[in-house]
This record gives sequence, structure tokens and C-alpha cells, in this order.
Amino acid sequence: MTKTFTRRMALATLSSLAVMGAGSAQAQAQAQPAYPSQPIKFIVPYPAGGATDVLARMVAQKMQDSWQQTVVVENKPGAGGTIGNNLVAKAPADGHTVLFGIVALVQQMTLMKLPYDPIKDFAPISRVAISPSVLAASPTLPINNLAEFTSLVKANPGKHSIGSYGPGTSAHLQGALLNLQSGLDLTHVPYQGGAPLVTAMMGGQLSSAFMDAGSSKQHLPKFKLLGVTGTERLSWLPNVPTLKEQGLNSYEPMGWFGLFLPGATPKPVVDKFSAETQRILKLPDVREKIEAMGLIPGGETTESFAKVVKSDADVYARIIRDAKITLN
Repeated sequence: MTKTFTRRMALATLSSLAVMGAGSAQAQAQAQPAYPSQPIKFIVPYPAGGATDVLARMVAQKMQDSWQQTVVVENKPGAGGTIGNNLVAKAPADGHTVLFGIVALVQQMTLMKLPYDPIKDFAPISRVAISPSVLAASPTLPINNLAEFTSLVKANPGKHSIGSYGPGTSAHLQGALLNLQSGLDLTHVPYQGGAPLVTAMMGGQLSSAFMDAGSSKQHLPKFKLLGVTGTERLSWLPNVPTLKEQGLNSYEPMGWFGLFLPGATPKPVVDKFSAETQRILKLPDVREKIEAMGLIPGGETTESFAKVVKSDADVYARIIRDAKITLN
């Protein structure tokens, strides 16, 4: 009797504990608010009106419509984007503060001391859009392709230049790599924005430049196009070969606009945000708008984007070291 009673009591106790445990887990689940539980902030670390801002507002609006939760875009420009980046790196890791960043996030790792780690302090979500660069030459030059341009520059040492949108930008790094790989001595000339660069190219004051395909699409027909970055030719520039096709290496990375959450954000939140981002970037009207900007729509998984971020960081770090680029 005693043994039977004890066994029954033990079974009853275990059953009771199981019920209590299930109830406790359910209570904890109910205590955790469903994500998103409050307005979401998209931090754009650049001024309003640019491509980064336009893309961020487009995605934010679609997300707000879908989740029925306020999604606001806040522009936090300054210090090459590092002010806005740092705000997100230090924000609560609850999925309600989002960075809409660009490839400069990883390029800056080797160029300057940062108050955050671009790899460890952010959780990559997805690229929203991808931006190839086009190596363009002034229409005043007597050349028609990269080989002829290279020969011209070598035959006239110290006389030709390559422009950029500023020190440390993709155009600067790509130009330095061209000098390094092709044995050229193109003088780097930084400009404050695309308009003065285009004017200098048209007038022949500037020999060449790596131009962002998205922001420069309308101007590109004015120039002699020598090559594009990436691994494939652009659908709207099918006759312009990639630089890789022409024997140059490390031009595979392309510019990108991407979404990031703080690095410690719980995986379920990251996964939900990623799934919604991928859904949005599959919408025909979204893809149409991105392509109209001269960009390639993104929308890969967090794992895929994380690999891109790490790979790009490594490639640009090598270019910066090999070309001995510093920011004065």
C-alpha cells in the first residue's frame, strides 16, 4: 500500500509540476509583448533627399502598412555616417531602432577609429538595393576603352586625374585600386557631390571617375564608359564589360544600401524583421522603383547579407592597406 501510494503521489506531483511549468511558460509568453510593440525608428545616417533616404522611406511605409505600427524615418547625418551608425549600435536591442546603412559602414573600419564594431555591433538584415560603379572617362579624351585609357595615362605621366565624391568613399578606393593594379599615376581629386564632378568631367578638367550607377544614371551617356564593378554586366549597359572581364581584380564588391538591427537583438525578432523585409522587396512596385533609380533590388536572407558584409570588409581593408590610403 505504502509503495503504491508513494508512486501515485510522485506521479501526481510530477503532473502538477508539469501543469505549473506550462502555466508559467504561458504566463511569460503573455508577458512578452508581440513584436513590434511600439513605433519603429529607421535611422538614416545621411541627409534627407538622397538615395539612402528615399529607399528608407519607401521600405518604412510598406512596413507600417503591413504591421499597422508607426514606422518613422529619422535623418542623423554627420561624421561620414558614424553618428547615426553609433546611435543604432548603442540602442536597445529590441528591434525598434533600425539602421539604414550603406557600404561605408564597413569601409570605415580600416580608415578610422570607430566607437562601434561594424561586424559585432550590428545584425545584418538584408540589402535593400545594390549599386554598381561605372568607370567613366571624359568625352574630351581620345580613347574608347580601358586599354586605350591605360595607354594614354602611361604615355602622359602626371597629367591625368580620377575624381571621387570625397576621401575614403568607394570611388576613392576604386580609383586607388586602379592605380595600383594598372601601374597608373592618376591624381585623386575629391569633389563635394556629383554635380561638380560631372561638370569637371564634361569640361575635361577631370580625366576619369568611378561614378555611382544609381545617382549618375542620367549622366552616364555623356561619358566614355570603360567598365563596371561586380561580376555581371548591367542589363541597361550591356556593351560595357566588367572590370573583372578586363583582367582587374577586387572589383567584385558593389555599393549597397542595407538594413541592420543592433547586434544583440534576439533571433526571433531578427527573423521576423528579415522576413518582412524580404516580402517587401519582392513587391513589383518596390522593385520597379528601385530599378528606376538605376539600382538592383536586394532582398536576401540575413545569413547571405552577413557574408557580404564580412567579405566586403575584408576586400576594402586589403585595398586600403595596399594602396596606403589614409584620411588626413
